[in-house]
Amino acid sequence: MSATIYDVADEAKVSMATVSRVVNGNPNVKPTTRKKVLNAIEKLDYRPNAVARGLASKKTTTVGVIIPDISSIFFSELARGIEDIATMYKYNMILCNSDTNKNKEIHLLNTLMEKQVDGILFMGGAITEEHAEHMRSSSVPVVLAATYHEDAEFPSVNIDYAQAAFDAVDHLAKKGHTRIGMVTGTLEDPVNGYQKFKGYKQALAENNVPFDESLISVCDYTYDSAIESVDDFRTLENKPTAIFSATDEMALGVIHGLQDRGLRIPNDVEVVGFDNTRLATMVRPTLTTVVQPMYDIGAVSMRLLTKFMDNETIEEQNVVLPHQIEYRNTTTHREVVKE
Repeated sequence: MSATIYDVADEAKVSMATVSRVVNGNPNVKPTTRKKVLNAIEKLDYRPNAVARGLASKKTTTVGVIIPDISSIFFSELARGIEDIATMYKYNMILCNSDTNKNKEIHLLNTLMEKQVDGILFMGGAITEEHAEHMRSSSVPVVLAATYHEDAEFPSVNIDYAQAAFDAVDHLAKKGHTRIGMVTGTLEDPVNGYQKFKGYKQALAENNVPFDESLISVCDYTYDSAIESVDDFRTLENKPTAIFSATDEMALGVIHGLQDRGLRIPNDVEVVGFDNTRLATMVRPTLTTVVQPMYDIGAVSMRLLTKFMDNETIEEQNVVLPHQIEYRNTTTHREVVKE
């Protein structure tokens, strides 16, 4: 059986309170006594019981992170930002994969609360009323990362997705494109779907470009589905001369789908992605894309969570980070039309 705090106290001939003070780094222990306790810990291979310590301190120094797809480059960058700040503030992470499944997300929220984590970072799709009810009833703070809640009820860290999409499509429209396609996820997704679609439509309207529903292809965020979306566009009488993709992965699918059909990027069709993941520089031609600071979103969301967990002053609970467009070789260098 594993050694207990009782065994360590008996071996070192000290009280359990003294062992506890040594384990928790309390400076009020004599050096000779500390050495005896540390020797006993090493001899018995003692590992402090995190659950028991949590019950005593009412903190487990553990945070739960719910992520839609651990294999995604986008979410892995976010997770790295979270982990770095968690380590800095001496928190451990429990990383959970939800597959953007509502029932699984809610199950994971409840499971993490049962595990007595000190806080939860949530990344997912639409925040339904059922999600909101569980978050409201949570005994620990919940922070949303790269996840949009329409009422801004819960602390969050994002960029302005509608404005970012507007900027990308506005640039294409001002270069003279009037047939701009969009490859998107489901419009029920408040971030990759609706917010970016909202920015797309606004950019068309402000540039007097008619909206054409046939230029919208709804995919499932995957590379393969985006390749198939190209077939939808190629059957149109008036084909798109530029395509805006809601994610970099789908943008790669669009590029390769067009190239497979003999089209040249950007000479025949210009393509703009969204996220600025490593994929953007791995594809040829390299991808023009909206820079979403994934690592920073993860890092800032974790720092925001630590403030809630430590009862620090919160000046702004809904943080909006800046974005920009990184122009590469899937768009031409034609001058933007001056107004």
